[in-house]
Amino acid sequence: AGNYGFQAQPMGFPGGFVPPPVQNQPTTDGTIWMPIPPSIPNCPPGLEYLTQQIDQILIHQQLELLEIVTGFEENNKYELKNALGQRVYFAAEDTDCLTRNCCGPSRPFTIKIIDNLGREVIALHRPLRCGSCCCPCCLQELEVQAPPGTTVGYVVQNWHVCLPKFTIQDEKRKDILKITGPCVVCRCCEDIHFEVKSLDETCPVGKISKQWTGLVRELFTDTDNFGISFPMDLDVKMKAVMIGACFLI
Repeated sequence: AGNYGFQAQPMGFPGGFVPPPVQNQPTTDGTIWMPIPPSIPNCPPGLEYLTQQIDQILIHQQLELLEIVTGFEENNKYELKNALGQRVYFAAEDTDCLTRNCCGPSRPFTIKIIDNLGREVIALHRPLRCGSCCCPCCLQELEVQAPPGTTVGYVVQNWHVCLPKFTIQDEKRKDILKITGPCVVCRCCEDIHFEVKSLDETCPVGKISKQWTGLVRELFTDTDNFGISFPMDLDVKMKAVMIGACFLI
């Protein structure tokens, strides 16, 4: 629990954790959580944080000392913050050791996204796929569940000879948005942007950006920082699927 920045549980409190102070006070490890929003009708529990007050999410991967020193691949952990720097969610990979170290970045994974009550509110599932343009029948795909067990959308890779392209789909596999990345996804000293567009790819809707973190960190670690921007009035389910798209990218 200490890794997640939650407070200790008083006797009889359901769910395992209590919310942090409403007045944006830091928890014992210095983490400042976003205030808990009120419940919203017809909104999946835990996605209230993504309603009209949010148009940007920053994802910071946490450094793992053992991984830096030994090169031994650990389960990845991430902080998801709003534009004010308040933690909205905490995400943790749940993959076995053999899979992590044998399959590398192409590995299948499950990522659990947890809110400040300690509830698992979003689950991301990626099966083992190829992702190479040489294998168009086995491209990347990710399923987004919110809450876990209830699918709200998918992110599927589209075949293209040189561009990374993806489609965001709803729970019925209906295409909703398109994502297009640059031809060269490794650039020195600058951010890399994946444009989120309408289905006909004429109207920009948002952006997923991999942020340059400095030469030393880029060379000696595999930790990444990403930013996601989307319209405030975008459906909260599609905001959750865009978060999934960022993890897939």
